[in-house]
Amino acid sequence: MKATPTAIPDVLVIEPKVFGDARGFFFESFNGKAFDEAVGKHVEFVQDNHSRSAKGVLRGLHYQIQQPQGKLVRVVRGAVFDVAVDIRKSSPTFGRWVGVELTDENHKQLWVPAGFAHAFLVLSDTAEFLYKTTDYYAPAYERCIAWNDPTLNIVWPDMSPQLSAKDAAGVSLDKADLFP
Repeated sequence: MKATPTAIPDVLVIEPKVFGDARGFFFESFNGKAFDEAVGKHVEFVQDNHSRSAKGVLRGLHYQIQQPQGKLVRVVRGAVFDVAVDIRKSSPTFGRWVGVELTDENHKQLWVPAGFAHAFLVLSDTAEFLYKTTDYYAPAYERCIAWNDPTLNIVWPDMSPQLSAKDAAGVSLDKADLFP
């Protein structure tokens, strides 16, 4: 496994070693020991999630203000533009974002630690998105920052996103509950 820091060093692009030939491919999608070495600490995942979305669907920017979740995300079918936003007020990268294209062909994964808001936009006709979380889903603590907040200035791929009612009601960063 190769782990590459992004412009926000706590967010890592994880690239597994893929073994392929004319028959197909094989790779370890997760290895606890290798992952812990990559992030520099032990990370315990407690929940796996799988979503399927149509082209243009944007999910996020989500986070849990209590029971914060670290997420290891990947795409098993299709392509997404995946975004992590640092919402830790004490962080030197507070308010900054990184975006990575994750596809079923590049096999890249993104490690989004607790303390970040997360979103993705589907680029392909459909996408199946898998993610491991470090804490359980807690709807009472879930929050949403507006995907198009002008202070964040996220440069999304050019398309009109389809949003859920919850995501359409996302608040601006200056009105959001944030991490210390």
